[in-house]
Amino acid sequence: MAMDAPKQDTRAGGLVPIRSLRAGHRRQITAHLLSLDEQDRYLRFGYSANDEQIRRYVDGLDFEHDIVFGIFNRRLELLAMAHLAFLPQQQDEPAGAEFGVSVMKKARGRGYGSLLFARAVVHARNEGVELMFIHALSENTAMIRIARHAGARLEREGSETEAYLRLPPATLDSRVTEMVEEQVAKADYRLKRRAKFLLDFLAGLQELRRGASDPRDKDRG
Repeated sequence: MAMDAPKQDTRAGGLVPIRSLRAGHRRQITAHLLSLDEQDRYLRFGYSANDEQIRRYVDGLDFEHDIVFGIFNRRLELLAMAHLAFLPQQQDEPAGAEFGVSVMKKARGRGYGSLLFARAVVHARNEGVELMFIHALSENTAMIRIARHAGARLEREGSETEAYLRLPPATLDSRVTEMVEEQVAKADYRLKRRAKFLLDFLAGLQELRRGASDPRDKDRG
């Protein structure tokens, strides 16, 4: 089943900037994944990944081949991220990509998973992907709900569910949509980075002032 270019989910409170991540974001990606508890890691990776396995996963991310999307808060904390992995294409087989997503507990209920999926669909279409795959544990109801809502075909086998969505070809609208959304997200990130720098600078000044006015310093004088 094909789908049109998805729109932003209003449950997430209007426009939510989603930007593509690069190798320079590995630290934030690592912090995000390490913040997941044992159950969330199990649902995301299909096994209870330990800290070392997560670090190896992040170190192995190929930003030249795959694409990673993220949603940041004002403190540049990575609240949610998605990994779109492009599958090796065999002769006469349609181009495919696999989607995986994770959202911090404190950021759930805002539709971030659906928004990241929608963003990934637009990018996949523009890259010529015909089939989007989601491989999830059957108990991962949130991920399965996202796939079903998008119109994906689901096939369950034991404890695992395979979903696939047939994508329409790219259009001028899908290409412009991705270009605009990426520019908006990058501008938003730059503003958040400057604001964080200023807040950290002011916090440092306040700490210095508190230290300078500490009565114990005067007593020692």
